[in-house]
Amino acid sequence: MAGTDEEAVAAGDDALYVLTAVLLTPAQFPSVLGDDYPEACAALGLAPLADGYGLVLGQDGDGARWTVVIDDVSLVAVAIASWDCGMEYELSPDERAVVAALPGWPLAVAVAAPGVPAPHDPDPEVANRPALSPPDTTTWGPAQRRLGADEIALQWASWREQLNDEAFSIPDAQAEPDGPGKPGEPKAEELSPEGGQGVPQGGHRGIRRVLAEARAYVESPPPLGRVRSSFAPGDARTLRADGPGWSMVARTDDIAFVLLDDEPGEVLPVGRGPELPGLLEALDKMAVRPI
Repeated sequence: MAGTDEEAVAAGDDALYVLTAVLLTPAQFPSVLGDDYPEACAALGLAPLADGYGLVLGQDGDGARWTVVIDDVSLVAVAIASWDCGMEYELSPDERAVVAALPGWPLAVAVAAPGVPAPHDPDPEVANRPALSPPDTTTWGPAQRRLGADEIALQWASWREQLNDEAFSIPDAQAEPDGPGKPGEPKAEELSPEGGQGVPQGGHRGIRRVLAEARAYVESPPPLGRVRSSFAPGDARTLRADGPGWSMVARTDDIAFVLLDDEPGEVLPVGRGPELPGLLEALDKMAVRPI
């Protein structure tokens, strides 16, 4: 997702050369920033408005990084969709839509605006607040765990084809828990479909905890955005649920994958069995969905 080098919006007292943009809404937000929408907003010092925001990331004429927050979510959504299709789209929001101009970038951006100095944080005297920076994903932790779940959701078929229904047993609430993992299972830097994934046999303490907390979400709704539902092939939906120390990705017509903070790099598959289908159906009914 990238704008053109001619696009510019207000950023403080200068213009912003747009590099990319993302949505920050209850149904679609950069999960690296938090387990739910309010947490992601808090990372940027924003109030969790019901309609959400659009985040426009770019550089000013001196090359400084800025994140412009706007309340015209539809405009940003159209721009992102156009860029994803390889089309040019001039993202030039009305100044009245600008909520804040924040120094720095909350996400990693791999491109830079041509004709200006290399990306750098604005001068503190100009910024009037600490510059935003992407969460540390070099070591396993909540941010890396959520990014891993994002990758599984994007490459579901690649992950799923490594397993058949006999490759793992269904979690059993009465079974003895497994240990922390089996030797040879991928660590954080190996988290990819090609690297394989751990396969828990029988009951697994972490999986049972995740399923219990997910069931609790159905009875007592969690913070907005903890459970999200998005498109999947056929009549299925892709579900994403997060909680303290865990992330789960599932298809409503298939299995689930769980990642845990306390099991670095492990990807734990959860079979359907008698319990999972009903849980996924209930979570899908309460999940927030993209408009």
